[in-house]
Amino acid sequence: MRLTMRNSLRHLKEILIVVFLSCSVAGASDWSEPAQQLARKIVAVTGPCAIAVTTENRSSLAKKDFDAMSGTLRVDLEALGARAAKPEQAAAAAAVWLSENRQFYVWLAKIQQGAGESAVVMVTAPRGDDAGLAHEPMPMSLHKIPLWTQEDRILDVAVLEEDTAAKTIAVLDGKKVSIYRLKSGKWQQAESLDIAHAGPWPRDLRGRLTAPAATDHLLEVYLPGVFCKSTATLPLALNCRESDDPWPLIATAAISFPTPVGAASAQPLGAFYSTTRNFFVGALAPGIGKITNVGKFYSAASLPRDKYFLWLFAEMDGQIHFVDGVADQAMKADWGSDIVSVKTPCESGWQVLATGTAENGMDTIRAYEIADRDPVPVSAALDFSGEITALWAEAKGDGAIAVVRDRETGDYEALRVAVACSQ
Repeated sequence: MRLTMRNSLRHLKEILIVVFLSCSVAGASDWSEPAQQLARKIVAVTGPCAIAVTTENRSSLAKKDFDAMSGTLRVDLEALGARAAKPEQAAAAAAVWLSENRQFYVWLAKIQQGAGESAVVMVTAPRGDDAGLAHEPMPMSLHKIPLWTQEDRILDVAVLEEDTAAKTIAVLDGKKVSIYRLKSGKWQQAESLDIAHAGPWPRDLRGRLTAPAATDHLLEVYLPGVFCKSTATLPLALNCRESDDPWPLIATAAISFPTPVGAASAQPLGAFYSTTRNFFVGALAPGIGKITNVGKFYSAASLPRDKYFLWLFAEMDGQIHFVDGVADQAMKADWGSDIVSVKTPCESGWQVLATGTAENGMDTIRAYEIADRDPVPVSAALDFSGEITALWAEAKGDGAIAVVRDRETGDYEALRVAVACSQ
C-alpha cells in the first residue's frame, strides 16, 4: 500500500511537471508533442537504459524557454524508461540541441551507444508567429557599406587601398576593369582597362576579380573561358588570354589559408567554370581529400575543423552539399545560390553568409554558424533593394562583396557586407 501510494505520488508529480512545462512553452510552437516524439526516437535507439543527456541551445530562443523545453524532454525520457545518469555510469549518451530556420525549430539528438557508430534523430516544430516565446539578441549583425553604382552589370569589386574606408577600388564588368580613387569624398576614375575576348559572353555573366599574393601583378580576372592578369603598379596594363584554368573558390591573398590542428598543409581550392553557362561544372583542383568532383554548383564556402576542412557547395539540385574529403552529405536549406565563408572574432570564429529571399521578394543575406552540418542563424537577415547577382568573399576574408540590381532603377550597386559582433 505504501509503495503504491509512493508510485502514485511520483506519477502525479511527473504529470504536474509535464503540464507546467508544456504550459510554459505553449504558444505558436507547442513543444509537448515534439518532445514526446524526440524522446521516443531516442529510446528507440538506446532502449530503456541509463542515459547521459546534454542539451544545447543553438537557436534564438531565450534561456528560460529552452530550459523548459529541455525539462519536458527529460521527463518524457524518464517515462519511457531512459533513466538520467552521469556519463561514467550511463550505457548511452545523447547530445541534444535546438536550432532553427525561418519556418521551423529543429530539435536534433546525436546518440552514442558503446563503440558503435553514432545515430542522429530529429523532430521539427513550426515557428508560427512565436507568440509567447522570448528570443535572445542575435550574436552578430551585418551592415552594408556602399562602394560603387553603375548601369552596366558589375561582376565583382576589389578594394585595393583603404584606411578607415576604401580609398582605391577596382570594378569589374563585362567590358573592362575600372580603377577608382576617392578624392574629396568623390570617386574619380584613374584608369580603364579593356578586356579582350573572342567569343560572346553567356547571358548570365559572372566574373571574379582577385588581388593575389604574387608581387609581379596586382590583379587577376576570371571570366568564362578568359583569364586576365595586370601589371604590378599603376598605371596598369591588362593582358588577357583564352583559358580553362580553375577559378579560386576562396580569395587568400591577404590572409594565410588556415590549417586545422593535425591536418596536412592546406591548399586553396579551385574549380572549373562553364564557358557557356553560369555555374561551376563540379571538377575541383586539386580536390578535397579523396573527392575531386562534386555536382554542378553556383558557389562554395569553407570552414576549418580540428583535423579537416568542411566545404559547402550550393549545388544546382537546390541543396547544400557538405564535403569533408570522405563523404558528400546533402541538406535542404532555405538559402539562395550564393554562399561565402568569413573569418570574424564572433562566436566560433568562422561563419557562412548565405543569400535568401524576404517575404517582399527582395533578396537578403544572413550569417550562420555551422555546427556538425547543422546551420544555425546568428544574425538577422540583411535586406537589399533587389536581386543579389553576385556574392564574393573579400581578400581579407572578414567580409564579402555583394552586387545588387536595384528593382526600381535597374542599376547595379556593389556593397561591402561587414560583420559586427553584438555586445
